[in-house]
Amino acid sequence: MIRRLLVANRGEIAVRILRGARELGIETVAVHSDEDADAPHVRAADRSVRIGPPPARESYLSIPAIIGAARETGADAIHPGYGFLAEDAGFSQACRDAGIIFVGPPPEAMRALGAKRGARDLAARAGLPIVPGYSGGSDDDARMAKEAERIGFPLLVKASAGGGGKGMRLVTRGDELPAALAAARREAEAAFGDGRLLLERYLESVRHVEIQILADSHGNVIHLGERDCSVQRRHQKIVEESPSPAVDDTLRARMGEAAVAIACAAGYRSAGTVEFMLDPAGHFYFLEVNTRLQVEHPVTEWVTGLDLVHLMLREAAGEPLPLRQEDVMWRGHAIEARVYAEDPEHGFLPSAGEILLLHEPRMPGLRIDSGIRAGGRVSVHYDPILSKAIAFHATRAGALARLRLALRETAILGVYTNLAFLQDVLAHPTFAAGGATTRFVEECFGDWQTHAADAPPPEAFAVAILAESAAQPGHASAATGAVPAEADPHSPWRSGR
Repeated sequence: MIRRLLVANRGEIAVRILRGARELGIETVAVHSDEDADAPHVRAADRSVRIGPPPARESYLSIPAIIGAARETGADAIHPGYGFLAEDAGFSQACRDAGIIFVGPPPEAMRALGAKRGARDLAARAGLPIVPGYSGGSDDDARMAKEAERIGFPLLVKASAGGGGKGMRLVTRGDELPAALAAARREAEAAFGDGRLLLERYLESVRHVEIQILADSHGNVIHLGERDCSVQRRHQKIVEESPSPAVDDTLRARMGEAAVAIACAAGYRSAGTVEFMLDPAGHFYFLEVNTRLQVEHPVTEWVTGLDLVHLMLREAAGEPLPLRQEDVMWRGHAIEARVYAEDPEHGFLPSAGEILLLHEPRMPGLRIDSGIRAGGRVSVHYDPILSKAIAFHATRAGALARLRLALRETAILGVYTNLAFLQDVLAHPTFAAGGATTRFVEECFGDWQTHAADAPPPEAFAVAILAESAAQPGHASAATGAVPAEADPHSPWRSGR
């Protein structure tokens, strides 16, 4: 077994991996930028190492700094989490070169699947159905215009590297193509350092359904069923669930076999996700492979009873998978909602600042993966995800009711959040009926505004913050004989003078 693990990430995913490792008796090391010196993931580790200033390129994206931290602490393995360097084949290779276990796929598999162009071609050779498109060697404007006419409109311009909607543009007419190509190249170059593009036919009224895979170094490859990730805003997932309301046992088996086929073709190991588009007739098309742990992995853990982080760590240590495909069982239903620091009423702009009050509910069948704390700061330098609420129940209706209750009981003050937006999404009849497609948010919430008349007045928030402050150690009211909040240098009510 791995003796000491360094987690090359931050936020809720770093906390989740650190706890999973400690459950297995593995010593843990966190890395942090100057901004994160007192962050929850640092507190969750046995040791921590500073790796640089706040900008990610100088800290969490610095391969030399992270390898140096592993050597300094004697870590024999590194888990990348998701985002940052998680899908960087160069990082996987650097770990190998340094004699450090990389908890993830080998660099060869990451190179084969990491770029959408290569993954698309490999999927076609493995016999998977692919969306009509173009992923050839030349992507100059003239060639792309010619291929676009062949494919037909509407179509998507997509960055070959990366994901998360970056470098992606919807084109409905030929005269829109030049501007879309230029914008997608700029965005892809800035986000991934790779401006290569491809074209795909835009499929309307489809679902985004992905298959979780696991593979080891002993030739075992299995799938753990599907997750429905159709609820998206600008190609960024918001709500995920398992099982999908649109997938039955037969379709699950077919999609699972396709996912296993491309994993075998790539020589894959560890956990990964094969993403598909599913049309109303039940036809599915290969989209891409995410060569890492997914944000939405908890819903799969709920319905299978398996711990993906434990399995990744054991596989990285050379152990075979402890189960075969026929051993995988699914039970109940799980739904996850991502809580972001963003302002939905103003274009979902990211929100930064100090978290003045935090209440995250606890109840049976509810899991909160959180990377924040009261008094901590939400930085402008990193992804604005704060936490994930994941509800489980024997039925989909029960899981949905539990998640809606959990979101209503969540309080985060000090930054804007998407909590109200999430509650409206989950309450919408289309989602409640299991009918959401990738156009659901655009069609049903294009002009979304909070119900201002139902919101508490500002004075209520002020009282809530004061009450929470008074309940904390060192923040009691004068009636208790303790120092009032005004005198505490850490109090949000402290005078600026």
